Amino acid sequence: MRHVQGRARRTGAALAAALTWAGLLAGCSSAGSGPLGMDRVFGKPPAPEDVIRVAPDDGSKGIRPGDRLRVRVPAGRLEKVTVVKSQDAQSSPVRGHITADGLTWEPDDKRLSLAAEYTVDAVALDADGHRSARHTTFTTYVPEQRFIAYVTPENRATVGTGMIVSLAFSQEIAHRADVERAVRVTANPPVEIRPHWFGKDRLDFRPERYWKPGTEVTVHLGLRDVEGAPGVYGLQDKTFAFTVGRSQVSLVDAARHMMDVRRDGELLATVPITAGAPQHPTYNGKMVVMDMLEVTRMNSRTVGFGGEYDIPDVPHAMKLTDSGTFLHGNYWSPESPGHVNVSHGCVGLQDVKGGGSDTPAGWFFDRSLVGDVVEVVNSKDKTVSPDNGLGGWNMEWKEWKAGGAVK
Repeated sequence: MRHVQGRARRTGAALAAALTWAGLLAGCSSAGSGPLGMDRVFGKPPAPEDVIRVAPDDGSKGIRPGDRLRVRVPAGRLEKVTVVKSQDAQSSPVRGHITADGLTWEPDDKRLSLAAEYTVDAVALDADGHRSARHTTFTTYVPEQRFIAYVTPENRATVGTGMIVSLAFSQEIAHRADVERAVRVTANPPVEIRPHWFGKDRLDFRPERYWKPGTEVTVHLGLRDVEGAPGVYGLQDKTFAFTVGRSQVSLVDAARHMMDVRRDGELLATVPITAGAPQHPTYNGKMVVMDMLEVTRMNSRTVGFGGEYDIPDVPHAMKLTDSGTFLHGNYWSPESPGHVNVSHGCVGLQDVKGGGSDTPAGWFFDRSLVGDVVEVVNSKDKTVSPDNGLGGWNMEWKEWKAGGAVK
């Protein structure tokens, strides 16, 4: 019986102990939400969004470029922040830095990209040493309208010393200073290059004098997401480059019916020409070769005349103005060059039908580059407008510089 009683006493003690622990557990559970009431003892860890504050908010859509991207903690410190931008099916890291106090992360480039998704991953310690991690995403505004710039000259071209960098925009630009700041034109060897606006959709760049031969020119268009007009944003972020070749400047004397061709300052040849007839004189002034065509059709109706001519196979045609001035081969009036002006404003050189390589026109065409300068003097017309083709060399440097939007 002693054995049974002893076992009963041990069983009773065990039961009492179990009940006591149950009571303690029940008491702890009623006082705290965690197992064994550990939250009351150690404190409940705060939610990640209370420790790590991210702007814009998680899941936001249509965020504008000027809105601020920032990660911060009210107390404690940020340990690591990683931000990735996904745009045009490509992902790239967003560079940024944590401030010296450890409380804030900011991007180095404060402006957000348009039509992009941003992913933010951050790890931080709060004031009590608890580590928290947070993952958020947001998307930026997708504009309905975009603009691009068409660049002259072409990428990797070798051009004459008179080339002017010209940007023709696909939309009218209202915020000209913002767009101008987003375009950078540099040269090696360095030279001062200044912009000039012609109207609302064209921006040209040139140095004070013709480029030096051998100059390397780089054009960077940082137009992507730049607001050119209300609700109209740029699309391009790309770089163009071209090389300046040898110097060739040709002086057309309309009264003398001759053209002096100078290469690197030395007289290369004197070529007979025919300029504009008295009723259709050729512009005076400096013009730049914009395009070179082995053969082209010239129809008077396309340049504001009536049905006075339509020549389907004009050889060795070199475009000098947007209004239709060309320097070209002339096979239909072979006796005119050197003697009389008979054209409708163009400059004609002797040639043969189909274009000959050993004719004056063929010789000149083979030795020319886009960007070469052709200057006309002693004509009975006005000086060509600076915005007609690449006529900016007809503007004084002071006036040219005054045409920039950034003062």
